[in-house]
Amino acid sequence: MHVARRVLVVDDEAGIRRVLRGFLEAEGFDVTEAATGRAALDEVRSGHPDLVLLDVMLPDLDGFEVLRRIRATSQVGVIMLTARAEEVDTLVGLAVGADDYVTKPFSPRAVVARAKAVLRRARDDAEPDLLRFEGLTVDIAAREVTVAGRTVTPSALEFDLLAALAGSPGRVFSRRQLLERVWGDDFYGDERVVDVHVRSLRRLLGDDAAAPQHIGTARGVGYKFVGRPA
Repeated sequence: MHVARRVLVVDDEAGIRRVLRGFLEAEGFDVTEAATGRAALDEVRSGHPDLVLLDVMLPDLDGFEVLRRIRATSQVGVIMLTARAEEVDTLVGLAVGADDYVTKPFSPRAVVARAKAVLRRARDDAEPDLLRFEGLTVDIAAREVTVAGRTVTPSALEFDLLAALAGSPGRVFSRRQLLERVWGDDFYGDERVVDVHVRSLRRLLGDDAAAPQHIGTARGVGYKFVGRPA
């Protein structure tokens, strides 16, 4: 299953955001941007990124304060970007929960390498093998699905689709994002193939057509997982 990891780039300099976006997207990342600390916090809450590249010097809240607020609710990976190389700034940044730091001026390729390293560590340390919800268990390692105590057998694509959605409960995925994650970014067919597989998966999970218990619809956008944690 292809997974496009999502990176939020936070910097008040548009040029830096543009350069980092270009290098990250060239490596297959899904990139969003924010120019202020408050915008970054909004995007973390709504966009559920896998990694945040966070500049220290922002026009409203400084990066350390943004990081403190992120850590109050999320363990998303954070790499600090700073033009101040003094040891105290680095230590403070790491003390409030940064996973790494890069000093400016930096090589965009080096930032991408650091991003991959942080995401790799996070995946190895935290990716669950078993997803449990009310009436539903998804065993990622064994590729098995249990509904109300009964084992069901999704197709390989249906399983990958369910794993992608259930792995990020509440997050809305567009059809294109699901195609990239499940079918791979070299898929060029009709996006409605996602709808076909969602309908099949809903039948397999016993979802009510009017009020699905597991896979909800975000009208005009795509789909999200709405199952309740066990």
